[in-house]
Amino acid sequence: MSVLNVPGAVLHDHDFRGGNVIGAARDFSGGKVAVMVSAEGQVVPEILPKTWLSGTRALRQGALEHVLHRALDISASLALLLGTLPLLLLVALAIKLDSRGPVFYRQERVGLHHRRFHILKFRSMTVDAEKPGTAVWAAARDSRVTRVGRFIRLTRIDEIPQAINILRGEMAFVGPRPERPEFVEKLIAAIPHYADRVAVRPGLTGWAQVKHPYGASIEDARDKLSYDLWYIRGRSLWLDLRIILATVRVVVLRAGAR
Repeated sequence: MSVLNVPGAVLHDHDFRGGNVIGAARDFSGGKVAVMVSAEGQVVPEILPKTWLSGTRALRQGALEHVLHRALDISASLALLLGTLPLLLLVALAIKLDSRGPVFYRQERVGLHHRRFHILKFRSMTVDAEKPGTAVWAAARDSRVTRVGRFIRLTRIDEIPQAINILRGEMAFVGPRPERPEFVEKLIAAIPHYADRVAVRPGLTGWAQVKHPYGASIEDARDKLSYDLWYIRGRSLWLDLRIILATVRVVVLRAGAR
């Protein structure tokens, strides 16, 4: 592992799945080294100072930009719901015919500033998928997934009802994916700056989702965090539009689903 010497710090060149670290970016507020940036749009969470969030674009946006972001969230969510309405009705019918249980699945997640809310998804697993009450990460070829569930997970159709969460203001169209409280506590304890993800609303899609495959481990969560923090650092309307377009490509190619 190589070492990068930067004034005020000795920083290690971390290996990412998407590429090696290429340089240091300075904090907006104090001019100190705050972020090591990779070629693939990641930052190294291990070397971020405690006050790094104050210099990010996400926290420095003005009222107009917040309004424009919210307008994008609402318009994109309505377009998604109205444009897929016939498909959603067919999926709801298929779920009812395929297995017993409700059409929709509600699950508690951690949102903006650690506020909890219930995410809405099409049910893709059996009703007793977590009968003991223990939170379990989804696995490849998960036996709990129903026949219809495999299809709607592969095509990401199961996520579309979250447009309702966006309209409620619980989520944004683009942002870090909301995680379950049981996992969040473990990940905050294990990964530096994991708690910083809640500085923005969680998203239906995000930079980590288009750049990293599905992960079900602490190591995967750390890798995805490096993308989420990069998004928070440079959040903008243009970046959101780029991510939305990239999401269409990911869905068409059926990449990273489980």
